[in-house]
Amino acid sequence: MSLKRYLIVCILTLCGSSTLFAQDRVPAWGGGADLEDFSFGFSFSYVSSDFKIVKQPDWRTPFFDTDPGVNHIITPALNSISSKSLPGFAVGFLTRYRLTEHLEARITPSLVFADRNLTYTYVNPEVNPTVTKQVQTTTVDFPVSLKIKSDRIGDFRAYILGGLKYSHSIGAKKDDTNADMLDKLVKNNSGYASYEAGLGCDIYFEFFKLSPEIKISNSLGNVLQHEYQPYSNPINKLSLHTLMFSLYFE
Repeated sequence: MSLKRYLIVCILTLCGSSTLFAQDRVPAWGGGADLEDFSFGFSFSYVSSDFKIVKQPDWRTPFFDTDPGVNHIITPALNSISSKSLPGFAVGFLTRYRLTEHLEARITPSLVFADRNLTYTYVNPEVNPTVTKQVQTTTVDFPVSLKIKSDRIGDFRAYILGGLKYSHSIGAKKDDTNADMLDKLVKNNSGYASYEAGLGCDIYFEFFKLSPEIKISNSLGNVLQHEYQPYSNPINKLSLHTLMFSLYFE
């Protein structure tokens, strides 16, 4: 075999080997996010939240207004106190740090717009109609979580996560100090912590990585500000339950 033919055979062999090796490698799509220790992104989320209510032992008792100008019962006996899930939304950012191939730490601060409510029904609804108290809040959330990832299969990998979150209310609060007892608001603590857990998947596109994720969180401790008024007095403890569906772009 001449030298020229020998070189052609070697070049073809190397090209074929490179092609086969490239087919076995996982494509580095996703904007190369997984190839760096640090990466950043943003998110859009649908939020649904409601209160879990622990009532006082005597929560049904009619409320007696002790104000000298009133000094009598102003609400009848309660029949129920409930909270309905209400929709909201959030926008946020993502900072990711790779610890190992299958473990990473995440910080995902977000601005959350979500209302909650409390509904009070009375023993005689024909005479005393149902009352709903809206708890309007805008919060800044600071979640810190660990994400455990599966092996990557083509352009897909699944993951689970868990962590803690601190939430702080922002914006001016309505002052109801001089309001009538029946117009009082149900107030929450301005800051509280929660634990959260979720699951999702990473989907790799050519220039970015998309991660649909569903997550639940429950507040720690009591988020209710206790006041002597008809709508806070029957409640011993409020905890906040939140369901969040998010799309992360990284």
